[in-house]
Amino acid sequence: MKKALYILAEISDRDFEWILSVGRSKRVTAGTTLIYEGEPIDAIYIVLEGTLAVCVESLGGEEVARLGHGEVVGEMSFVDARRPSATVKAVEDSLVFTIPRSQLAAKLAQDLSFSSHFYQALAIFLSDRLRSTVSRLGYPKETFAAPPPQPSSEDENHYLEDSLRLAEARLDWMLNRLKGR
Repeated sequence: MKKALYILAEISDRDFEWILSVGRSKRVTAGTTLIYEGEPIDAIYIVLEGTLAVCVESLGGEEVARLGHGEVVGEMSFVDARRPSATVKAVEDSLVFTIPRSQLAAKLAQDLSFSSHFYQALAIFLSDRLRSTVSRLGYPKETFAAPPPQPSSEDENHYLEDSLRLAEARLDWMLNRLKGR
């Protein structure tokens, strides 16, 4: 699932408008580095178009992931205030939405509702990323297998589907709005 959808599904319309008002679009041409491993960053990014490569210097600059439309970049450094653990560069001409760290931090400190929804979404998608990484490393499935699905009501399924549709619509709307600037 696109990682930005977790955030966009959790926040209110008012908070979505706030993100749009403080964020900016940024074109990243193919071959350009967006984030340098070990160097501080001042924003988190949502990939709106294009493809970014995630490379790790300790692995000889090996590419460990590719990120595309709807992925979030820089969230780990935002959460733990440490320098990035990887370099992120554009594989092709890309468009990212930049949310300044200082403004996001201030909003999270002042708005408890936004903060709880934002951090819940981050926790969910970081957990999802860790599970994917663990499964790619080849650990036995039974060691890290997800718990058996819990029976859920039809109402819960509809709520989840509605939330994801809203998040997709918000992501598409963001892209269309930025193209119109």
